[in-house]
Amino acid sequence: MAGDADDGGPPEQKLNVVGMIGLIVFYLIIFVSGILSHKVLKRKSRKEAQKGQVSSNTEDMMLAGRDINYFVGVFTMTATWVGGGYINGTTESVIKNGLVWTQAPIGYSISLFLGGILFAEKMRTKSYVTMLDPLQIKYGKPLGALFYIPAFSGEILWSASILAALGTSLRVICGINDTASIIVSAAIAMTYTLFGGLYSVAFTDIIQLICIFVGLIFSIPFMTTSPHVTVPLQASNVTMFMDIDQPHSKFFGKLERNDVGVWIDYAIMLIFGGIPWQAYFQRVLSARTVSVAKTLSFCAAFGCFCAAIPSIVIGLITMNTDWPATEYGQKLVRMITNWPCH
Repeated sequence: MAGDADDGGPPEQKLNVVGMIGLIVFYLIIFVSGILSHKVLKRKSRKEAQKGQVSSNTEDMMLAGRDINYFVGVFTMTATWVGGGYINGTTESVIKNGLVWTQAPIGYSISLFLGGILFAEKMRTKSYVTMLDPLQIKYGKPLGALFYIPAFSGEILWSASILAALGTSLRVICGINDTASIIVSAAIAMTYTLFGGLYSVAFTDIIQLICIFVGLIFSIPFMTTSPHVTVPLQASNVTMFMDIDQPHSKFFGKLERNDVGVWIDYAIMLIFGGIPWQAYFQRVLSARTVSVAKTLSFCAAFGCFCAAIPSIVIGLITMNTDWPATEYGQKLVRMITNWPCH
């Protein structure tokens, strides 16, 4: 146990049997839904496929027969950004740097909005299969292969951040090993994706996004009723938001004049760097019509911003928690989503 304490990581937790059963049930629902949704959604798109809009089975799997409607599309487009890394990262940013430096919710929302205005119509009208198709057509296959490297690297690193956030969350909730949870989760996702392609991914996105929204919203009342949490924004607690040496709100943070350039640089990176992602254009290109493709981008921008609000509130609750009085201590601030519920 001493070794566990020295490595800076969290202490070992006992297996949460109830949490583990709930996790297994959830994974079974996701897996079965992912497999069955392929047959259901593909059956609906057969008429379009017969008209020649789907050129191959590969394209059918990648783009769901270009038959994603408004309902499914809004969920799967929003889920493009709203995952474990986005939710956990927003809370962490609020706690460490303040709201003014929590730029991802606004930055990614703007990027989705700009993507809908500038690229969705052109890409869907041309019926491309991937984001890199227009670049390969214009500059040739050698440069197309070169453009693939940063796109692939970005997807790998983004997937890694999501899986890492998932592993941390499952360790807190169920008390299971990070590595085991990451491997099992990745295996399940890969399996239903191999069976159903974007059909399965889109349908499971609906379930997962609903669980994220409902779970975050309903967890907040439990957190605020914990004996270790003081209800935020009461007049008597204003001093809890103030640093000792700096007369500014710790929750809202502070933007120094010397840091304006860095803040703008981050904003530009998030806004314009949030557009060239295959995961985003895959949803655009799978939309039933050009109008659907544009609408999905606009709705996802709104959904992306709304999903960050509960995370910001959780960050605020964290600042009002007497962590030294808890078992985990101050170094486990990120575990606020689990402890106040007990």
